[in-house]
Amino acid sequence: MERKVGTVSRGVRCPIIRQGDDLAEIAVSSVLEAAESEGYGMRDRDVVALTESIVARAQGNYVTVQDIAEDVKTKLGGETVGVIFPILSRNRFSICLKGIAMGAKKVVLMLSYPSDEVGNALLSYDQLDQAGVDPYRDVLTLEKYRELFGENKHEFTGVDYVQYYSDIITEAGAQVEVIFANQATAILDYADHVLTCDIHTRARSKRLLLAAGAKVVCGMDDIMNAPVNGSGYNAKYGLLGSNKSTEDKIKLFPRECQDLVEEIQDGFLKKTGKHVEVMVYGDGAFKDPQGKIWELADPVVSPAYTAGLEGTPNELKLKYLADNDFKNLSGAELKEAISNSIRQKQSNLVGNMASQGTTPRRLTDLIGSLCDLTSGSGDKGTPIVHIQGYFDNFTD
Repeated sequence: MERKVGTVSRGVRCPIIRQGDDLAEIAVSSVLEAAESEGYGMRDRDVVALTESIVARAQGNYVTVQDIAEDVKTKLGGETVGVIFPILSRNRFSICLKGIAMGAKKVVLMLSYPSDEVGNALLSYDQLDQAGVDPYRDVLTLEKYRELFGENKHEFTGVDYVQYYSDIITEAGAQVEVIFANQATAILDYADHVLTCDIHTRARSKRLLLAAGAKVVCGMDDIMNAPVNGSGYNAKYGLLGSNKSTEDKIKLFPRECQDLVEEIQDGFLKKTGKHVEVMVYGDGAFKDPQGKIWELADPVVSPAYTAGLEGTPNELKLKYLADNDFKNLSGAELKEAISNSIRQKQSNLVGNMASQGTTPRRLTDLIGSLCDLTSGSGDKGTPIVHIQGYFDNFTD
């Protein structure tokens, strides 16, 4: 019988993961138990994905605010530190800021405006227009900000992040000065030891600051990129991709997990005879139309994945074929013509008009977004996602 279902994404429940758990064995057994309980089987080119959180937890990849403070003090001198372009997040950045402030005598906090890098808004563009403020040029002091805009609470969290971050810094024992600017080099009028906290633009920010004469420049990826007093670490990403664990501890982005995805792939092959693709995923890469928040606060969607997930989709747009190439056909004849086009498509459709409108994104970013939406970030209890039919097409 002809298959009537395409892509299916299932959240899979598994035990609560703790440090030292055999995550490869847990992942394989959890997926197979889920398949048995729901009455479906494994297929070649299924995708099994694990959220980065359980990978980092199994690794025990944690650091404390004291570890961060020591690393910041060592690398940035422990005096006045310019902290620029942080995202506005209680989960992602607030506890990092606590550790940073503990490692300095004064923090000059420079916030981008009207929103942070991932779309969390301090202000609206309408507010800027009404105040006659040019965000590409103007540097605002805290006093000027309050005079023009008063208190502004985040739409979803109800937090005034300007006050919230200022309080974190002072409670950690450091002095605080807050400014608002969108040019990295604006901080150099206040501090020449700079920690740039942007995620996806960090390389440019570092380059501009060093070229403009900053004495020391670090990114979040340079803090906790090696162990401090036996702590966790991430050699590639440092504090990027970290999440709050407790009031004094942070879970870092997982490290060195390529061996894990390949071990899981091998485990499925041995137990089922099926070749399954495996990936670790964090944030998806999508934008909320209401709050304008771009979800990707991790440095990458997927820090590790098996070889079959490399590349981008190579797909034809069915509606283009139906409305153009085969506009005079219908029914079984139309279906057969489109099926033949798919079977005969080139291995690289770049520039082919019949592929326009298909998503020109990396497979890991697309699948990671699907996984993030499937597993959620709350209490679903499904940190493993099993996807079937993703690589199917109309002819399968």
